[in-house]
Order: sequence, then structure tokens, then C-alpha cells
Amino acid sequence: MKAIIETGGKQYYVEEGSIIYVEKIDANVGDTVKFDKVLMVNGVSGRPYVSGANVLGEVIKHGKQKKITIFKYKPKKKYRKKQGHRQPYTKIEIKSIK
Repeated sequence: MKAIIETGGKQYYVEEGSIIYVEKIDANVGDTVKFDKVLMVNGVSGRPYVSGANVLGEVIKHGKQKKITIFKYKPKKKYRKKQGHRQPYTKIEIKSIK
């Protein structure tokens, strides 16, 4: 089975056994996470969500992505600002689609 779920303001195309990286979720490693916002299941789309459908996944790990550098400057004004950011994520394995 295949589905499209929504979490963290983004949409993910998943199937059973797939591994996805989503925005950080407040759950411990090994916990089961339930996604209620299912947009499509096996080609059947909802308006906006499919009623009664849910996707279960297991949290594998938490981490941070690679560091990105933000550099701002204004020419001829001696203004320079350097900033870095690492986005936290949660790695999830999809167990079942119902």
C-alpha cells in the first residue's frame, strides 16, 4: 500500500517499510507514531484528508542535519553578518498503512 501523509507542514509519499526524515517529533526512540493527516491511500484522495485512514511508524533516531551558513552583507556599508543553522530531524520507519 502507498499513501501521502502530512506532517511538519510537508507532505511525504510513503509505503510500508520505507524510511523518511521528518521535522522533529516529540517521541522517544522506539515509540510508535500515528499520522492522522492522510491525503491519499492507494490512489483514493480525500478532501482534504481520507477519513478513517492512518499511518503507523516507528521512531528510529533523532539528529541534526548538516550545517548551513547564512551570510548577509550590504555593499559599501561595512555590514557583514555570518550565521549558521542545523535543522533537527526525526528518522521514522513506516510500519503499516490502514
